[in-house]
Amino acid sequence: MQIGAEQLPSQLARGLARVYTLHGDEPLLAMESADAIRAAARRAGFEERRVFSVSGAHFDWSGVLGAAREPSLFAARQVIEIRIPSGKPGKDGSEALQRYVEAASDDVLTLVQLPRLDYQQARSAWFAALDGAGCSVRLDAIERSALPAWLAQRLARNDQRVAVGEAGQRTLAFLADRVEGNLLAAHQELAKLALLYPAGELSFEQVESAVLNVARYDIPKLLDAVWSGQLARALRMLDGLEAEGESAVFAHWSLAEDVRALARARAALDDGQPLPLALKTARVWGAKERLFERVLPQLSAARLAHWLDAAATCDGIVKGLAHKDWPDGAWPALRHWLLMLLQASAPREGGARRTLVLRA
Repeated sequence: MQIGAEQLPSQLARGLARVYTLHGDEPLLAMESADAIRAAARRAGFEERRVFSVSGAHFDWSGVLGAAREPSLFAARQVIEIRIPSGKPGKDGSEALQRYVEAASDDVLTLVQLPRLDYQQARSAWFAALDGAGCSVRLDAIERSALPAWLAQRLARNDQRVAVGEAGQRTLAFLADRVEGNLLAAHQELAKLALLYPAGELSFEQVESAVLNVARYDIPKLLDAVWSGQLARALRMLDGLEAEGESAVFAHWSLAEDVRALARARAALDDGQPLPLALKTARVWGAKERLFERVLPQLSAARLAHWLDAAATCDGIVKGLAHKDWPDGAWPALRHWLLMLLQASAPREGGARRTLVLRA
């Protein structure tokens, strides 16, 4: 059974499963979910806990299999945790996990901890065995659009809240901008607010003065912001990536790859292919397909050709060359090019497209 992290408390309240499999790369949700399962297990009489960390392809699975079959020496019921940091148990591990699920008694509760799984891992026989024997919990990252609501729920746990209406939404949006991409630090900032201020309503000024900028960004989220037309967020993320020491070469390559994909899709569209087929021809799938469906009809082949020329110029600057019509330095050049891209993807206001002023 597959559930999200937010559904775990209600599932635990209905009764414990034999196997819990946590998979995802969000540290805060992984920690909280594992703690909730352990607490529920203790209440149910699982008093002993054994932990196995799978390291490398030559891990000896006999100890894990033996623990599943042998009764505990110190307690009637036990929790066995199996941690697989790589998410790849290997051939021996795959077979061992399937045998383990069959052999484990009802006096054993198993907690398996995994990173985010790729498509193949999620469809593997060993993961299917774990999922079929109990409950799989997805530890999905909180998207920016859902972050204000998540923060409001977390504030409520501390008996705090923001103002009703637009003022409160502004406070939550400011808080979300400060903690985006870093839920562990967000948890710490909310704990700080609980220590600094009493229960009740928080003002914008209180949040602004107390919360540090702990946001963490990555390039895929930057690309999403660009093609969603989120100008302020995209520029803030670009500044954040520069401050975090991200590679300007990789940031440029990622943006250029998207532009090349848009150019391929535009060519297919101009050849008479319908939009969905044109995107498949350009090898665009998943979430990016939905973003490109919105922006591609607004782009001409000439504009995309101009963007590709700009990409070549920007590539030279990122690698140390200069250009008289462009700002000096890799990140200023990337910012200049990003504004070109955002001209086409920025949302319309009053039926007309907003015009951005590009400055060197």
